[in-house]
Amino acid sequence: MGKRSSFERLPRDFYPTPAEAVKPLLAHLRPGTVFAEPCAGNGALVDHLTAAGHVCAWASDLEPQRADIHENDALTCGIGAAECYITNSPWRRDILHPLIVHLSNLAPTWLLLDADWIHTRQAAPYLSRLRRIVSVGRVKWIPDSPFTGKDNCAWHLFDVPREGAAAFYGRAA
Repeated sequence: MGKRSSFERLPRDFYPTPAEAVKPLLAHLRPGTVFAEPCAGNGALVDHLTAAGHVCAWASDLEPQRADIHENDALTCGIGAAECYITNSPWRRDILHPLIVHLSNLAPTWLLLDADWIHTRQAAPYLSRLRRIVSVGRVKWIPDSPFTGKDNCAWHLFDVPREGAAAFYGRAA
């Protein structure tokens, strides 16, 4: 699924978010954070966050995988009653980059991405929006697989453009 893999990607980059990928983010959310999940898929990320005491104001996806997730395009959504977005969006750059702009123009936006993204030229137009990077490491995307993915991941917090460097938080021991 990654850049060093011969496996075909799943349609729409549908890889449910494992709990291990969410744990590093939790220390960066205030208790009871009210969030929106615009790329909710099967609701795995919503479930992990609500189990940790956070509140999902709404969840949507182009192709919802369960009844409590609404059908909606993340590129047209608003923020509603949520204070931020938290999502594991598709990593395809033609989808990711417009999402960064649209969502972060509306509210602070946490995105789970491949950690290498920050080191690419294509990231440059979005760096003024980047506030925090929280390292996750490698994620086991396919539950029955004995292997983790080949790419390291990180949570990236985006907001409206401003000057200044993003804060980096490495993996906890």
